[in-house]
Amino acid sequence: MKLRKKALVKSLAILALAAAGTASAQQLSDEPIKPLEKPNLDARKVSLGRAMFHDKRLSKDNSLSCASCHEISKGGMDGRQFAVGIKGQVGPINTPTVLNSGLNFRQFWNGRAATLEDQAAGPVHNPGEMGSNWAEVLGKLNQDAALVGQFRALYSDGLQPKNIQDAIATFERSLVTPSRFDRYLSGESNAINGDEKQGYQLFKNYGCVACHQGQGVGGNMYQTFGVLGNYFKDKGKVTEADLGRFTVTKNELDRYVFKVPSLRNVELTAPYFHDGSAKTLDEAIDVMFRYQLGRTAPAADKALIVKFLKTLTGEKEMQ
Repeated sequence: MKLRKKALVKSLAILALAAAGTASAQQLSDEPIKPLEKPNLDARKVSLGRAMFHDKRLSKDNSLSCASCHEISKGGMDGRQFAVGIKGQVGPINTPTVLNSGLNFRQFWNGRAATLEDQAAGPVHNPGEMGSNWAEVLGKLNQDAALVGQFRALYSDGLQPKNIQDAIATFERSLVTPSRFDRYLSGESNAINGDEKQGYQLFKNYGCVACHQGQGVGGNMYQTFGVLGNYFKDKGKVTEADLGRFTVTKNELDRYVFKVPSLRNVELTAPYFHDGSAKTLDEAIDVMFRYQLGRTAPAADKALIVKFLKTLTGEKEMQ
């Protein structure tokens, strides 16, 4: 009898734990940030796209590849304030990370490219970046019989600009970086510690999730830089790159409006913002509090938020 009672108590305890786990998972499913999902991609196109992403023949003088500015092992960007093109030309804007870029609803800071395929053509033709064009690129690539064969095997019309763009975009879509925080969202409660959970709660309480939410923790909307403070007046000299969406739409309402960046791997992607003006994560948080939230962050709260943000650093081995 005692054994049956102990077995019953044990069974009830197991059921209670299972119920608690289900409740926890249900609660986390309602979070504004969602766990990353593995994309279903053609592995052959991913491999070909990786090769093209690292191919310097896309640039006029064969000196730069996509990876030159988007180094996968270093957060998917170059660590500079502004991008550097062929002949050492310094660009007007900070290089955004390519990691998780497949989650972005638009590409580039001002959203001028609707898709990753469109984005892939931009730097090739930009005289300040790769400084080339598809005719020159194809002239070089068509001399590579093995590469031509790879394209013919995957695309009915073989080596064409649109297929180069498709392959690169497919590779970029593979660059998802699941983190400890994703494991936490999936129900692994110990994947992040108490301080990190507090930081996440503060991130929500202060309203950061109004712009930084979804799978990308951003990247899915536009927002004015300076909602509750005039960032550009305080900055001083305003450049064309500071105008944001206005350079695309010419609509005055779009002046200083930018695509909200993803915060995934933000620990690795300094300097921050389109102008690379914030050198550290602490400084970036101060700017966001001042100009987007209209307040300052207590040091203790900021430290906890930083701890949370570091849980968004991907655990996947970069390709």
